[in-house]
Amino acid sequence: MIGDLILNMTKANGLIVAFVLIGAITWFSYWLSRTLTKGRLHGSAIAIAFGLILAGVSGAYTGGNAGLADIAVFAGIGVMGGNMFRDFAIIATAYGASLEDLKSAGFVGAISILIGVVVSFVLGAIVAVAFGYTDPVAITTIGAGAVTYIVGPVTGTALGASSDLLALSVAAGLVKAILVMLGTPALARYIGLDNPQSAMVYGGLMGTNSGVAAGLAATDPKLVPYGVMTATFYTGLGCLLGPSVLFLTVKALAAALG
Repeated sequence: MIGDLILNMTKANGLIVAFVLIGAITWFSYWLSRTLTKGRLHGSAIAIAFGLILAGVSGAYTGGNAGLADIAVFAGIGVMGGNMFRDFAIIATAYGASLEDLKSAGFVGAISILIGVVVSFVLGAIVAVAFGYTDPVAITTIGAGAVTYIVGPVTGTALGASSDLLALSVAAGLVKAILVMLGTPALARYIGLDNPQSAMVYGGLMGTNSGVAAGLAATDPKLVPYGVMTATFYTGLGCLLGPSVLFLTVKALAAALG
């Protein structure tokens, strides 16, 4: 009786259940980050990994394609993880960036953002082609995922990519974030990453907010604000270029070569 009551309540308040579940996973992920990795592996990356695992397990269990949202109790995840909340989060992030702060990074900082987006996209697109993808939408979505795990889903959704491609784009961005987290403190002294100017350029080239923040925190916490500042603009530029200029470029190349 009590079990049925709880089940009905969770089904009727799906979005609240989603917030509680995501909050619990996020808290646990950041606890693991502090306890096991001393902050070197950012909590957001661990949380995303948990999300991908849960989506895969639930997909195998239900045979659906919406992850946990296919289970009635967790249907609110589909709303919380939908386009509306995602776009709201991206816009909120963009409003937190200041054009004056970007100007302080100088011309080199601005160019580093453009170079970082294009190079990451090209590398991701090459990997997609190497694995047999030939459709411009698929190549662009995976390439955008290599930019960041936010740019990938935004681009894929705008282009009408399948849920499988969106998941691959998130996975590509997650791998990049983890590599940046772990690689930054190891390479910092070899690339002169020891001052605010170099941190701005580095944030612009790498772009992944969580990766840059955790990597710089492990290198020198004082550099974090500078790297994250340009990394924030990187995400915005990627979301702008992904479904427009980059997609049209891939489509033109596919037509020329195909």
